Amino acid sequence: MNRRDFLQTTTLGITSLMFGAPALAGAARTVPFHVKPFEWEEATVSQLQAAMRTRQETAESLVKKYLRRIEEVDRSGPAINAIIELNPDALAIARRLDQERKTTGARGPLHGIPVLLKDNIDTHDRMMTTAGSLALLGSIPSQDSFVAQKLREAGAVILGKTNLSEWANFRSTHSTSGWSGRGGQTKNPYVLDRNPSGSSSGTGAAIAANLCALGIGTETDGSIVCPSSCNGLVGLKPTVGLVSRSGIIPISRSQDTAGVMTRTVTDAAILLGALTGEDPRDAATSKIPRDTPSDYIRYLDASSLRGARIGVARQFFDLLPDARKVAESALSVLKSCGAELIDPADKPAAHNLGDAEGLVLHYEFKADLNNYLAVLGPAAPVKTLQDIIEFNERNQSREMPFFGQEIFLKAQQKGPLTEKAYLEALEVCRRVTREEGIDALMNQHRLDAIVAPTAGPAHVTDLVYGDRDIGGCTTLAAVAGYPHITVPAGSVRGLPVGLSFFGRAFSEPTLLKLAFAFEQATKARKPPRFLPTLT
Repeated sequence: MNRRDFLQTTTLGITSLMFGAPALAGAARTVPFHVKPFEWEEATVSQLQAAMRTRQETAESLVKKYLRRIEEVDRSGPAINAIIELNPDALAIARRLDQERKTTGARGPLHGIPVLLKDNIDTHDRMMTTAGSLALLGSIPSQDSFVAQKLREAGAVILGKTNLSEWANFRSTHSTSGWSGRGGQTKNPYVLDRNPSGSSSGTGAAIAANLCALGIGTETDGSIVCPSSCNGLVGLKPTVGLVSRSGIIPISRSQDTAGVMTRTVTDAAILLGALTGEDPRDAATSKIPRDTPSDYIRYLDASSLRGARIGVARQFFDLLPDARKVAESALSVLKSCGAELIDPADKPAAHNLGDAEGLVLHYEFKADLNNYLAVLGPAAPVKTLQDIIEFNERNQSREMPFFGQEIFLKAQQKGPLTEKAYLEALEVCRRVTREEGIDALMNQHRLDAIVAPTAGPAHVTDLVYGDRDIGGCTTLAAVAGYPHITVPAGSVRGLPVGLSFFGRAFSEPTLLKLAFAFEQATKARKPPRFLPTLT
């Protein structure tokens, strides 16, 4: 079950979603926005490091240039509204890192590189962490999340927080991705009346629009890979436990993970390597194999597809014809690069989740969110999920002008995680997606990875009906807790479409090398044009 299917109840057809009229208020603009050329458009980490090594740039000058880009693109002009808060200390941090580079040298490939974090990832600084909710305004955690801590240790500059689908798109069955009570609606930079997809929508739009070098998102089911696909990015959802979840506002202990959103596979490999490691605050990280690498760059080889056995998950090819053509063309590229395609490689049991995923998420959300709020301590503006429900009821005009909190109400009714209903649903989820799903497919066909189109192109943002189903292959890997990477594969009328590679637990090195070879063979990513609408 695709997470969008879980969140939606609308039955409108996919044709109307793709070509229907936008529901955003105001007269439609048809003239493309003129955006000033940006010196570091599409810049990679290695290019930015080279500029700092040769003193063409400093960390401080890069921060200033990205802040100027944000002002020109995010705050004005096309005004994509991707960033919810800027770090007031970013320039001071950059200056300190510049001084450190002069005296002791760079810490590594992320030294001085600006990074954006989704606004559900804790930072202990002068920025809030709110999940886009007005109920958490003023919440400043007492310590960094593990992700923020690792980024600071690597020398990255946390430039700010990105908007998101409020509560990571786990509040309403009629939600609109990219909207939050605190941040408003984020736009897709390719076509502004299209949706950036969720829930890491702000990170997806910001990195696609070159508002920052690198981005961090989070995923429960599709929230990294879908916005990456719809915004022309590389998005990697790692194995649950490879990157600690401590200090991240949760939905599900069995499916949540932070991950990376970048413009190239190489940058994804660099950023992932900086985030991994065991954390006593997250028991899932104790399962990281001892031979798990911290350097993923060494696996990137443009010839990696030669001889690879790749299963084609045909059950996920039910897309609009133009999007299906992009996917079929991607398969041709894989074959031309020497991959052996096992087509089809479907497993009927993959469809047998029923309502198990939804049940597990409801139970875990209540338990894990209440735990997160308890850890925040006395400074937390709200203490429980029930408090948030009551806050939203008191502030309906600001928090629920377009959709409600049906999922919150269902979750609040659930009992503890010792209940039989939860334990049975969790067992179904793991068995169907692991032993009878991904593991079974890979064992049966001796596969290196499984591929499928990530999702269809972005739908029109619609604040009346909410999100529409654009297909997708996210649920198998998400529910299993297994890794999933999407890479730009092409476009439909200027709207990006990604190709997904997923596989066994902790198979990130294999997925990265296959994705890199595909990326090098296609070079499919194109920067956005900020078109107001499709004509």
